[in-house]
Amino acid sequence: MCLTRCFGRATFPLDQNLLALLSTSSEASKGDPVNEKNSPKRLFKLSNAGLGAANNTSIEDETALETRVILDFQGVENALTRIAHEIVERNQDSETIYLVGVPNGGVPLARYLSVLIEKISGRPILVGILDTTLYRDDVSDRGSRATLRPTEMPSAVDERNVILIDDVVSTGRTVRAAMDALMDFGRPRSVQLAGLIDRGHRELPIKIDFVGKNIPTERHEIVKLRSVDPSEEWPLEAIVFGRESAR
Repeated sequence: MCLTRCFGRATFPLDQNLLALLSTSSEASKGDPVNEKNSPKRLFKLSNAGLGAANNTSIEDETALETRVILDFQGVENALTRIAHEIVERNQDSETIYLVGVPNGGVPLARYLSVLIEKISGRPILVGILDTTLYRDDVSDRGSRATLRPTEMPSAVDERNVILIDDVVSTGRTVRAAMDALMDFGRPRSVQLAGLIDRGHRELPIKIDFVGKNIPTERHEIVKLRSVDPSEEWPLEAIVFGRESAR
């Protein structure tokens, strides 16, 4: 896997070990052009824009609401580092690991985790993107408002230990839709779930295998990721603000 394709030239802050890894990968792939659609700039803008749209909340709306940071950028990176180690510990055969990001927020997290896991295991990690829109149980309610997003699965999932990656897990309905969508790509050995934020309010019997942080919230609150600096795409922080969410 070409890490340069996932993160461009890694101009955003990372720890020194990750920078060294990314630099080594970039040297090994000289002459291989960066895929613009997977550049960090587009990925994180897509993530932030999509999360806002999902909750019918624009960046301008956020400025009018009282917000609080529940996980700062260092906390986000620490949580992802711990999750990466837990994934490797549970899945000893790293060749079977297949990370699948759920758009929009799960996509950049899956790509970041792939770098961390490759650093730990020494093996390239498959990363896919799986849109759940048409598998949701509320798709008929959304009607023309439903927005389809790209699905990019580099291979079938047969005999793979698939880890679904989402940024915020709440009712469990998005996860259920992701599992239904995943079965169109084969029969995985196992399906595991990693979530950066678990905000509670389950409506389905869904358990997170790898969780960054449990955050008690009210149902009317929204939890999402955003860039610390609006002009930059990394680092990210998790915030909560008051507006009813249909997550």
